[in-house]
Amino acid sequence: MMHAEWLPIVMQGSFSEIYVIDCETLRFVKVNQAACANLQYDASELLGKTPADIASNLTTDAIESVLRPLRQGLTAQATLDTMHVRRDGTTYPIEFHLYYCPSQPQPVFIAIGNDISFRYEAAKALRSSEARFHAIVSHTPGLVFQFLRRADGNISFCYLSEGCHALLGISADQLLQDSGLFLTLILPEDRASYVESMNASAGDMKSWNWEGRIWIEAWKDIKWINLRATPHALKDDSVQWEGIMTNINDSKLEQAEITRSRAQLAELSAHVERVKEQERTRIAREIHDDLGGNLTAIKMALTLLTRRLPAADGVLIEKAGYVDSLVDRTIETVHRISGDLRPSVLDFGLVAAIDWQAKEFEKQLGIPCEFSSNKEEIDLHLDQATALFRIFQEALTNIGKHARAGRVTVRLVRARRSVQLEITDNGRGMTTTDRLKPKSFGIRGMVERVHALGGNLSINAAPLGGTVVAIKIPLVDSVVHGK
Repeated sequence: MMHAEWLPIVMQGSFSEIYVIDCETLRFVKVNQAACANLQYDASELLGKTPADIASNLTTDAIESVLRPLRQGLTAQATLDTMHVRRDGTTYPIEFHLYYCPSQPQPVFIAIGNDISFRYEAAKALRSSEARFHAIVSHTPGLVFQFLRRADGNISFCYLSEGCHALLGISADQLLQDSGLFLTLILPEDRASYVESMNASAGDMKSWNWEGRIWIEAWKDIKWINLRATPHALKDDSVQWEGIMTNINDSKLEQAEITRSRAQLAELSAHVERVKEQERTRIAREIHDDLGGNLTAIKMALTLLTRRLPAADGVLIEKAGYVDSLVDRTIETVHRISGDLRPSVLDFGLVAAIDWQAKEFEKQLGIPCEFSSNKEEIDLHLDQATALFRIFQEALTNIGKHARAGRVTVRLVRARRSVQLEITDNGRGMTTTDRLKPKSFGIRGMVERVHALGGNLSINAAPLGGTVVAIKIPLVDSVVHGK
């Protein structure tokens, strides 16, 4: 018979285990070298055994149930997975493909088996990896998700972790069946930013990061959530994201509370500054009117008394002259203190006040201070003008104390809706460390005053060395419309 010539060659040349099984007794009548090597038996030891003798989990009845359809011609091939036991007791998984061969005079079954240990190991590694993944996901606060946007614009969630209901108030099954539900959870005023952020992420393939509010119907509550995901482009022009959603409601409430506290602090600071300026104005007025008036009266009376002193009494005349000069110096001191408390030059407008202060700075410290303004007069609310003038005074004080400058340039600009003041010096400059010194109250005071006016203050290095202090405050509506 023809098969007697090539069958041994096929069997011995194959890397697969090949068994020829007697149909009646289910005993091996032929085995190849691969089967002997894997099982650690000689061929003579295997002949006469049945598949159940070399398998750890196989019975004769189980074998018959697999072979019966082959014997009856109901199928041409059957598949059987089992676990073979080697001579040394070790085991390995094997997958058999079984065929019925109605040869005469003795029909047989042909079993071709392949060691599938690699498949078992891969499956085991996969199960281990999945277990680790689920363990990580189960301990991750929030909702781990996989999201797909197809080329036609249709969206769907491909995966949702167990945190779905805890975060969104709906089950993962509900959202997987109808992914459009998520958009309906988002408050209408936040939906546009959600869609825009998704499109931007898909467009440039950068991280998708979105914060917004959702309505939890189950709890009748609004919750802030943060969504972070990484996009991947698919071959069909779809985009898939893997990411996490987390509950940031507490942090948002804390942020809102901080913002509210800062606003209240700014209001308090502005109120304190107004009260301080009002008190300074009151004290300056009392000093000027009461103390100044009394000193003037004293000087007039002293002058009258001096005229009546005997011309021959040089000692009294000298004492009177000393008292007169002391009164003059006191009057000057009163004027200086009164001016420091509330410069009367502010009554002539902000431009005149800053120009006067720049000249005073130059006269007192000998540092040239050049002032320019794009307007001869800038109409400001009294609180704004006073605050801006005080900021300017503090900036000049800092320059005089720390800058070692040889020149100062001051520029005042009245724009359409704001007033800008820029003070530039050519001194040693200001480092970040200088600005963050614990007792740097001058700069903090300037910043607080500007913030109280709704403006901003920046301190930067000048192009040619030194420092530029730039202040910008918005004009109140009455000033804008009345310009």
